[in-house]
Amino acid sequence: MSRPRPARHLRRTVLGLAAPLALLAAATTACSSDAAPAPGGAKGDKATAAAQQGGTTPAAPTPAGPPGVLFDSFRYTGAEDPSLAAHGWEVRTDGGGPGVKDTWTKSGVSFPNGGDAQGGQAMQLRLTTDGTPKNTKQVEIGRSEGEFLNGTVAARVWFSDKPTSGKDGDHINECFYTISPSHTSAKYSELDYEYMPNGGWGSAGPRLDTTSWRSSTPGDRDTTGTKKSLAGWHTMMITADNKAVTYSMDGKVLFTSDSRSYPKEKLSIRFSAWLIDLPSTVTGPRTWDMKVNWLYYQADKNVPQAEVEKAVAGLYAAGTPYLNTVGKS
Repeated sequence: MSRPRPARHLRRTVLGLAAPLALLAAATTACSSDAAPAPGGAKGDKATAAAQQGGTTPAAPTPAGPPGVLFDSFRYTGAEDPSLAAHGWEVRTDGGGPGVKDTWTKSGVSFPNGGDAQGGQAMQLRLTTDGTPKNTKQVEIGRSEGEFLNGTVAARVWFSDKPTSGKDGDHINECFYTISPSHTSAKYSELDYEYMPNGGWGSAGPRLDTTSWRSSTPGDRDTTGTKKSLAGWHTMMITADNKAVTYSMDGKVLFTSDSRSYPKEKLSIRFSAWLIDLPSTVTGPRTWDMKVNWLYYQADKNVPQAEVEKAVAGLYAAGTPYLNTVGKS
């Protein structure tokens, strides 16, 4: 789709996921030996518990599990939960774009129970607007360090086709992507899923764009669009392997980009919901919700979706809400 490059205000980030199933089985057994965690904390996260109680914080235990794996089932109490930051997440509150500039807020991040989320809880990203910049609140959360370079990153994501409340018609962009920590980096790279139920930049929706950026220069990218409704839950995967990036959804390959747009540095994993513009034809307050059930990353390995989902199911069954051994490989 031909459109100007939205200037993202970038920071840090990325995380890791997947591993051979035999190793994951051993990992989940090791991680399930502690008592059940409080909401928002990983099992054995005694450092966070001590901090919440105001006591001395002991050294964090070494994560148990296969190397190069990141998993998060988003069992947190809210954007201010100390475990969220302790587990490497950052909710955006600074200025800049894309979309309606300087409207990023923590208030749109929550972790409701119930619904049809695996494990009964998911992260919710809520965007609100009444059509004015003053009353628009966009939302983004991402890893506070760059971690993804080669391997497989997957997320179970719930996309909205219509607002939860208010009139339809906003040009909302619901995103799962990985990106360089700095937009001025000489090695700038970005790998995007962007779902636009009502379209944007002159293109009709619903539409999912899959894009690999070669640099931050407008138009310097490889991209394709899928024109179909994606309302509901989907397993989205990005695999960077053998100098090719493959985007797949629900086990079906959507697009593959070649070595020209292969990531050149470690990228941050992020989720966001923002508005391309504020249509004058839509009036009154409205609310849009996007959800993320879990995130799973395996560094340096091409993992099929079936194995990702088996590994995730094993971690849920073992009562392991969070695991991070990225950097241990």
